[in-house]
Amino acid sequence: MDAHAHFRTLARYNAWATARLLDAVAGVPEQDYRRDVGLFFHSIHGTLNHLLVGEHGLWFVRFAEGASPRLALDTELEPDRARLDARLRDGAARWEPLIASIPAERWSATLDYITTRGAPASLPFAATLAHVFHHGTHHRGQVSAALTALGRPCPELDLVYYLQNPAMP
Repeated sequence: MDAHAHFRTLARYNAWATARLLDAVAGVPEQDYRRDVGLFFHSIHGTLNHLLVGEHGLWFVRFAEGASPRLALDTELEPDRARLDARLRDGAARWEPLIASIPAERWSATLDYITTRGAPASLPFAATLAHVFHHGTHHRGQVSAALTALGRPCPELDLVYYLQNPAMP
């Protein structure tokens, strides 16, 4: 499988898993959604905000524009849960078209961007994109574990399950 196909599969999984997780989160009462459930970002709301900032507010812009936007990695970046849900779904859907637009020669090159302090930075392109998708998987797993602890088990979000079910997008 070439890099394009591999990362487009990961992007489809990312969008699918994000939608499934957000569907599970939708039924969580506000007090459980925002309370400290032992996550690194304290609450389900905080962890979803971190996912939004990390995947879409920071890394998507770096891949798409080569920029390093100034962002506060703040758990209350999007206080409204309906808007946060919509932004996460939209952000996850943007990855596959971006990946499809990347020319073949970029996959073995570097991701070059300017940091928030104005310094040039360069990282291996494909490895950095893989890291971004692993980041999302990690934090969706945290939220899934929190939902299970709250007595609201989350749908199966296992990448192997996704890849073995051809009916999925």
